[in-house]
Amino acid sequence: MRRPPAKPPAGLFLPLDHAAATPLYRQLYTGVREAILAGRVAPGSGLPSSRALAAELGVSRNTVILAFDQLAAEGYVEGTARSGTRVAAVPVKPPVLERPRRRGPGPSVRGRAIAATPMAALSRGQTPAVPFRAGVPALDRFPVSLWSRLTARRWRHHPALEYGDPAGYAPLRDAIAEYVRVARGARCLAGQVIVTGGSQQGVDLAARVLLDPGDAVWMEDPGYTGARTALLAAGARLVPVPVDADGLAVDQAERMAPDARMAYASPSHQFPLGVTMSAGRRLALLRWAARAGAWVLEDDYDSEFRYDARPLASLQGMDEEGRVIYVGTFSKTLFPALRLGYLIVPPELVEAFRAARAVSDRHSPTMDQAVLADFLAGGHFARHVRRMRRLYAERQDVLVDAVRRGLGDRLRVVPSAAGMHLVGWLEHGQDDAEVSARAAALGVEAAPLSRYAMKRPERGGLLLGWAGYAPEAIREGVERLGAALGR
Repeated sequence: MRRPPAKPPAGLFLPLDHAAATPLYRQLYTGVREAILAGRVAPGSGLPSSRALAAELGVSRNTVILAFDQLAAEGYVEGTARSGTRVAAVPVKPPVLERPRRRGPGPSVRGRAIAATPMAALSRGQTPAVPFRAGVPALDRFPVSLWSRLTARRWRHHPALEYGDPAGYAPLRDAIAEYVRVARGARCLAGQVIVTGGSQQGVDLAARVLLDPGDAVWMEDPGYTGARTALLAAGARLVPVPVDADGLAVDQAERMAPDARMAYASPSHQFPLGVTMSAGRRLALLRWAARAGAWVLEDDYDSEFRYDARPLASLQGMDEEGRVIYVGTFSKTLFPALRLGYLIVPPELVEAFRAARAVSDRHSPTMDQAVLADFLAGGHFARHVRRMRRLYAERQDVLVDAVRRGLGDRLRVVPSAAGMHLVGWLEHGQDDAEVSARAAALGVEAAPLSRYAMKRPERGGLLLGWAGYAPEAIREGVERLGAALGR
């Protein structure tokens, strides 16, 4: 008399769907594995033979053998499907007492804060520049033919095709160090230079290397939104510090957050107000950093363009305690698409920044770095900057004259001794965001000052960049701006 086939052990419920696309052996393997991991089948329990289980489930014996062999290979069972199979001793999943709260789709809290900043709009790209977009150099006067010859010569004779040093191409670091020592009065050796993908990446690297989440950072208000976004991305707690005619108000900042870990400042030409930090404020900032063991992030984004005298010495050059991280860029002096900038860091931080650069994106394109090194070493950069100083001074005169003649008291402008933009001050009570929107509808880009502020400014203003636009374009832009202002 034949015995009935053995039943699967209690807890081993194996429903199979013969119509499903998943093979039957895979369904069986999954069912047994889940029962083992959930603890429904105890370690050491015997499983039915392959013949008995096949009869119970109404499948072929080969289906069961394939499933058991896979379970044995992964350590869930021991023995063989032919000689007897037992459950192995494997960790089981803890019982779920309540369903864990699932996070909704979308970014983290920090990610949402980053996405809410004005800088986020740049992630969608920009249309061709029109007056008066700030930070746009005179691309029509860039020596494209010279740059092309230098590039072609590099490709013919010295192509750089291998991975490079994350800190940057050595000859470029040498050239940058020499330049900032002479032009910016910096205390710098080539080994302290870290080449970056523009000043934006420089600020981002400094924030990630030097800050922990929750660290307080003094932030110029109004100030550069790119820096604000990078600091937020590092988890910093931003402390908005007012800016007056002498620059960052250090005394107020100390009262607000004396234990801040970092201060962000653009002392040579504050963005966006255009003021220069006084000597007294510079010394006060350096003394605070030394006393507090804090860092100063000096953004020197367009210091080459000063029209009434030689460019001012950098804050980094005054620093005797090694507390200043200097950020420079070639995007404003040459062309934005180059995406090359640099940091100057204290010697003891070089390896940390080199490692962070490697983690970020390994290094900037070596051939671009090599061509820029040739451009600097050949004296072409210095000559280009001198030509642009003259040109930009002329274009600023055109803008100021056109505004004063065409707009009268509707927009007050004061010539700037440095930089590539100035602020046009609106009459009290006017909403600069509304005026900017009306100007955009007329084909003029004049960013509202409030866009760069964490606390709303007492008076509205428009940023007016002039460097990248020919005189006729500037005059036409002023006419359209007048239509946006009305009256």
